[in-house]
Amino acid sequence: MVRYKIFDNGLKLIVKKIDGLLSVTTGIMVGAGSVDENDENNGISHFIEHMTFKGTKTRTSFEISDSIDRVGAQINAFTTKELTCYYTKSTAEHFEKSVDILSDLFFNSIYLKEEMVREKGVILEEISMSNDTPDDLCMDYLAEAYFGNDGLGRTILGSSKNVRSFTKKDVLKYMNENYYPENVVISVAGNVDFETAEKFVEKYFSNNFVVKNVNKIEKMTDNIYTNHLFKKKNIEQLHIGLAFPSIKNDDPMTNALAISNIVLGGGMSSRLFQKIREELGLAYTVFSYLSAYKNSGIMTVYAGINPKNKQIAVDSIINLISTFKKEKLTQDEFLRGKEQMKSAFIMGQESTSSQMLLYGKYFLISNKIFDFENKIAEIGNVTLEEVNNAIDTNYEIEKMASACVGKNAAKLF
Repeated sequence: MVRYKIFDNGLKLIVKKIDGLLSVTTGIMVGAGSVDENDENNGISHFIEHMTFKGTKTRTSFEISDSIDRVGAQINAFTTKELTCYYTKSTAEHFEKSVDILSDLFFNSIYLKEEMVREKGVILEEISMSNDTPDDLCMDYLAEAYFGNDGLGRTILGSSKNVRSFTKKDVLKYMNENYYPENVVISVAGNVDFETAEKFVEKYFSNNFVVKNVNKIEKMTDNIYTNHLFKKKNIEQLHIGLAFPSIKNDDPMTNALAISNIVLGGGMSSRLFQKIREELGLAYTVFSYLSAYKNSGIMTVYAGINPKNKQIAVDSIINLISTFKKEKLTQDEFLRGKEQMKSAFIMGQESTSSQMLLYGKYFLISNKIFDFENKIAEIGNVTLEEVNNAIDTNYEIEKMASACVGKNAAKLF
């Protein structure tokens, strides 16, 4: 059962009660990510996520961890292009304690200068680790090739230069612009009823916002740049990424296109896997996936290959997509794709973490309540004709962007 409430100040609460479980995941989702940043502060959303754990008015960094460990719970956070999420997973009996700690982090972090210096070192190492991870690096270059160097094209971690420059003043300014009630969703999934969640959210959150609602200017992120970028790196494999225009979040074509992507590159029976890996032996890892954002979307194909096989691999992938667009799905592929999509949603119902994220993110991005039963019915009602129509209007090779990382990397096109 799913229930929600919008408090008078605009704060949103959504609760998915899951009977039969003994745990609960609680997340605070803020509509602030790298898409909201500029050249000077790119990386600050992620920096704030880190700094929030480094001490509050009532707890040191160790005491935050100790408070969570004492009740056998877990606490973490992550930043994406469009949101930042702080969350805990605990037994249902320690739900209030988890909400209390999340509230303390959210409202009372003090951003001590010495802690900021230390955490900058941690993040600089994270940036170095990402730069040493060629598939991550390839995807960063691909986002820039497709979206440009603004909005969704920005990296989540930001540059080392930016991270070194951040001050407490920068942090508070950004939070004042983004951490306001209407831009926050508290999502709860697990064995907690709505009345209990509402009581504790009202106690620890709804009345504690100092920042009032602001007129946030929404950045449009639908520009497309068909660039082709590369990065030379002394590694054995060549990592390649191809990006194609796709649909935004909650588009009417979502289910049909998702089914088509499953068939194209979503699993071991997909055309990409079977052709590029199994038949041609050109890659160990090859797949495709869809990324739907608030105002835009992208379909990505990734493969890690031997540099000697670059041309045949790229040509094979492009030919496969051309054939896919021309011939569409068979009835058997269509039915298999539908079942894979349905099972993914059904299995996700068994995880409080995935449910917290699903319902919270959907509420935050679309301002709508995700309806699981309706979603399963919609997937079941998708027709082969609808999927083939979705393929017709997507996978536009002439609008493709690309990126590659490797020893002999060069423009793919």
